[in-house]
Amino acid sequence: MSRSNSLAILLAFSAFTAWGWLSANETQAQTQAVLHKTVKVGDLDIFYREAGAKDAPTILLLHGFPTSSQMFRNLIPALADKYHVVAPDYPGFGHSSMPTHDQFTYTFDNLAKVIDEFTQKIGLTKYALYVQDYGAPVGYRLASAHPERITAIVVQNGNAYDEGLDNDFWKPIKAYWNDPTSQTKRESLRGILNYDATKWQYLHGVKQPERVSPDGAAHDQFLLDRPGNSEIQLDMFLSYGSNPPLYPQWQAYFRKHQPPMLIVWGQNDQIFPAAGAEPYKRDLKTLEFHLLDAGHFALESNGDEIARLMRDFLGKHVARK
Repeated sequence: MSRSNSLAILLAFSAFTAWGWLSANETQAQTQAVLHKTVKVGDLDIFYREAGAKDAPTILLLHGFPTSSQMFRNLIPALADKYHVVAPDYPGFGHSSMPTHDQFTYTFDNLAKVIDEFTQKIGLTKYALYVQDYGAPVGYRLASAHPERITAIVVQNGNAYDEGLDNDFWKPIKAYWNDPTSQTKRESLRGILNYDATKWQYLHGVKQPERVSPDGAAHDQFLLDRPGNSEIQLDMFLSYGSNPPLYPQWQAYFRKHQPPMLIVWGQNDQIFPAAGAEPYKRDLKTLEFHLLDAGHFALESNGDEIARLMRDFLGKHVARK
């Protein structure tokens, strides 16, 4: 074979190999791309972010207050190469429908019902949970009702024990629970909805505040400031009082079903302090426990660390073999 023919064959083979490599990487990039979708659940449009192959193990990310699925904007692509990652917005939050509080009853029971229907609508039959803040009472309602669906739970400042609410932040909210018809007590909570309070949630307890982008708080506040949303959030403050009576039920679920659990808790959080993380040790046998030098929104300052811990933990317990 002549040198020119050999060179032609080598170049053709190299081009074919490169095309295959590019094609495979392009497919992977498309799979890991975060998609922004909406699905109808009853009369509601539920917005969600989704990435990863649909036949990979699923992680359902459940956000807290006052945010939305945007809190997972960096975590989703960090996991999507190995997992099918889904993060919905609750009604009244983020980009999902926001009927007025006269048109929709904003309670944790109803939010959990909508998210339960959402998971069925998009075909989720088994999933790991990531719960933070409001995500815990939503997620634990799902888990205790459908234990067969839960493959693991990642808890980031999400409460299921009385010890987690025994602090000054909750005193005015508990006063409202005890006197739910009091307009004075309701109005006293309105300050939690302003921009300074939102920024405080993002920055308090953060060792390096410059690591926290201001975009998250600004995004959340823009949506909080929509006409009528403050009444929705005040209704949710009242409804949070429905959660502590369910703690024994959720703890019984932990003890009976023993879901593998990863705790990644911002220990400087004054809303859900580390006192609420410790009691999980009483009830879970397969528990990996990490207190992080972070605040309420630990993903903002410690996102890379949390992603690494999740990949390691989920790789042991739910990854596709």
